[in-house]
Amino acid sequence: MELEVRHLRALCAIADTGSLHSAARQLGVAQPSLSTQLRRIEQELGGTLFVRARTGCRPTPLGSLVLSRARPLVAEMRSLVTEARAAATGGQEFRVGSTASKALAGWLRRLRARGQEPTLHMNVSPNALLRMVADGQLDVAFVHEVEGSPLRVPEGLRVRVLMDREPQFVLLPVDHPAAARPAVHVRELAGDRWMIDPTVDGEWEAVQRMFRAAGISPHVLHGDYHTAAALVATGEVVTVCQPTALSRPDMSVRRLHGDPLGVRLLLAARTETDLDGALPALEEAYREAARLAPAYRDWLELEGAGSTPHPRTPVPALP
Repeated sequence: MELEVRHLRALCAIADTGSLHSAARQLGVAQPSLSTQLRRIEQELGGTLFVRARTGCRPTPLGSLVLSRARPLVAEMRSLVTEARAAATGGQEFRVGSTASKALAGWLRRLRARGQEPTLHMNVSPNALLRMVADGQLDVAFVHEVEGSPLRVPEGLRVRVLMDREPQFVLLPVDHPAAARPAVHVRELAGDRWMIDPTVDGEWEAVQRMFRAAGISPHVLHGDYHTAAALVATGEVVTVCQPTALSRPDMSVRRLHGDPLGVRLLLAARTETDLDGALPALEEAYREAARLAPAYRDWLELEGAGSTPHPRTPVPALP
């Protein structure tokens, strides 16, 4: 077996995410396949590259040595691909990364209207997206930082704050008793099954802190939020959601009393030019998404004054 760039990229992904599961998701491969690939790489190099523990994977001394040589090679290959694509498209391609957001469609539409041609890379991990910007794979990344779990911002990235604190809401079956009120106490949901996505950086830890503060210990299922929404609709679970989420005939979006969960919304890039080119369109799109979400619009009208945007990048007030 001869080592290839894809093998080095896999090693970097494991080191960056700290787990085989998250690395496999970032790379778009099955975890068993990545585990097999790692074993073959270790056999080729003659030693163990990562120590596996319950807390994740961390590089061994040999792994650190290999990573110190692999990262520049991977970055150089990414730069080569980036430059080649830019030359092939006349330099108009604008590579956008994002975690899930209702503002995303409006943002891309506005970027195109301003003469940019965005491509999109989605990832549930904000840290993975920030690393991709730092490595030259993306031009900008729109990410969220879960309260209490600071992101690992690579050196050299420039970051603007879209919202200092965006409250997180809850998604309930439409016939849930708590759905009859605009705000729900977490304690009211102690007897419900919750579904949380543990692959979202900091998410599960923040929800656990919320449960502990409320003095409850509900039954929790782990799964992605697309699956969670489908199960909410059938009455199986409740789940956290962004405030821009929309109620449907089979489920309701409600705020959590006291706003116990919050995230900070960030835009990151390597240059101020890229930030200046992307931020105005994102601000407009976010404003539009907030205006179209009744529960969030009501929250902003009643309490939004207490959520202070970054002074350099304020989100315009809702009309």
